[in-house]
Amino acid sequence: MTPMISVALGGALGASLRHLIASALARDGFPVAILACNVLGSFAMGLLAVALVRHGLPQWQPFLLTGVLGGFTTFSAFSLETLTLVERGALAQAGLYVAASVGLSVMALAVGLWLGRSFA
Repeated sequence: MTPMISVALGGALGASLRHLIASALARDGFPVAILACNVLGSFAMGLLAVALVRHGLPQWQPFLLTGVLGGFTTFSAFSLETLTLVERGALAQAGLYVAASVGLSVMALAVGLWLGRSFA
């Protein structure tokens, strides 16, 4: 199976799991369902990133890490990249990456909403 097909199949599975959890934990107000997905996905990313390397199974990375966890939550990839920078001792880069990712993503969403609403 090609990596692209692995990512696509894993992404479909991860997105479906996120939808199930979001439906089960849907609440008014604070987004507890997406928070749960982000935290659980980040935890799973940490475990799997180590396990796949330790057990010599890098061929599963596209399906599990990029696909399943990427579909479940892209926050897990963000968390892994942040901690990789921290472990390398690049604390300033890690801080900049966190601030830029959160700040720019929220601003981009706001601009997208504004543009989308302007043309509606």
